Amino acid sequence: MRLRVFTEPQQGADYADLLAVARRAEDAGYDAFFRSDHYLPMGGADGLPGPTDAWITLAGLARETGSIRLGTLMTAITFRLPGPLAISVAQVDRMSGGRVEFGVGSGWYGDEHTAYGIPFPDLGERFERYAEQLAVITGLWRTPDGERFSFRGKHYELTDSPALPKPAQRPGPPVIIGGFGARSTPRLAAKYADEFNLPFAGIDACVEQFARVDAACAAVGRGPLERSVAQVVCVGRDEAEFVRRAAAIGREPGELRENGVAGTVGEVVDKIGRWREATAISKLYLQFLDLSDLEHLDLVAAEVAPQL
Repeated sequence: MRLRVFTEPQQGADYADLLAVARRAEDAGYDAFFRSDHYLPMGGADGLPGPTDAWITLAGLARETGSIRLGTLMTAITFRLPGPLAISVAQVDRMSGGRVEFGVGSGWYGDEHTAYGIPFPDLGERFERYAEQLAVITGLWRTPDGERFSFRGKHYELTDSPALPKPAQRPGPPVIIGGFGARSTPRLAAKYADEFNLPFAGIDACVEQFARVDAACAAVGRGPLERSVAQVVCVGRDEAEFVRRAAAIGREPGELRENGVAGTVGEVVDKIGRWREATAISKLYLQFLDLSDLEHLDLVAAEVAPQL
């Protein structure tokens, strides 16, 4: 079981905050540092000092960390054109020495598009664009050196692209797809993904969706994808410490125990074990909501991780 740090900087974090978390996570032995890709806070947070761009952040971290893997859950295809996005991700992968993982989704948060003047098509069109972007990005990365890449779709057209730069990882960074769509999402994952991620849901719903993805993979002759989930984390050495951390992120202890990976160390170890047994996940993205509480990262790494 690999534990990964997952951050939501749109809620209020600048680059210095994220660098501190990424370095602490690397020193503590976490497998990866991931961040969301959003431009507007949620749930009443003020978001100060303001949003940070996911791939600019990861480019900085690529040069200021040495071993931890870096990625997004999930890059929104509505924010970027596929050709320039393929260049950005490939460049960050090269800057990091091949440590990037590319989580990508169709985009869903309409308000942030309105706030920053980003077109937000209806779901049907977004999903069409999502499929085409995956085809373009992976096609550019996989084009052999010295050859050209062309693509003609409903929404995007590329002609004789030199398909450069190439990522450090070949044929490209691992692609992560996720979500609970019953038909199109599993088919896209079977075609393009290396990992399938499910965020903030219960065990039963995840078991059902992983089965759909496995079936879609089998239908095209692929074996099962790597499985992962994202869950909010809140851990204390004792009940008082857990309650204090829950209050710091504005959550009720009972609700966190029900809907996250939360409680005392022993409770959290047991819950992760139940997740592993029921879903066969190999990675767990832990959503740390209080990025100033670096001791929280240390506690999970020192007392939870060794028991998994």
